[in-house]
Amino acid sequence: MKKMMQEFREFAIKGNAVEMAIGIMIGAAFTSVVKSLVADVLMPPLGLLLGGVDFANLFVVLKPGEISGPYTTLAEAKAAGAVTINYGMLLNAVISFLLVALVLFFVVRSMNAMRRQNEPEAVETPVVCPECREPVQASATRCPHCTSKIKARQ
Repeated sequence: MKKMMQEFREFAIKGNAVEMAIGIMIGAAFTSVVKSLVADVLMPPLGLLLGGVDFANLFVVLKPGEISGPYTTLAEAKAAGAVTINYGMLLNAVISFLLVALVLFFVVRSMNAMRRQNEPEAVETPVVCPECREPVQASATRCPHCTSKIKARQ
């Protein structure tokens, strides 16, 4: 039991576990921001462009409730106990997903670009000049020390 607690402590203290926990918390906060962006900012103007449609109220009634419809809003249908397919909510979720995926794409793309900038450039492995035995860059055609020709390498 003591060894298992020690292993768990090592796991929890490692940077990867802490970074993962922070990433999950930021992701949860980011999700709420994107949901609000979709529901409160993007969908109202889109609904107006489509003739005043509120995507959250797009549904199909499978079975009427105790109070028969027609129901003008999803809240009315649920209050009446109707069984519905809420395809408007699905559209909201799909748009939220696409926005999150797009933002994450740009975040990962920029992080990869920063990593590429920080990586050192590939350094050629030097070769030895056959005449003077001094190190020479592999792409050189003449030795900078003795000026002898160096055969092309492939």
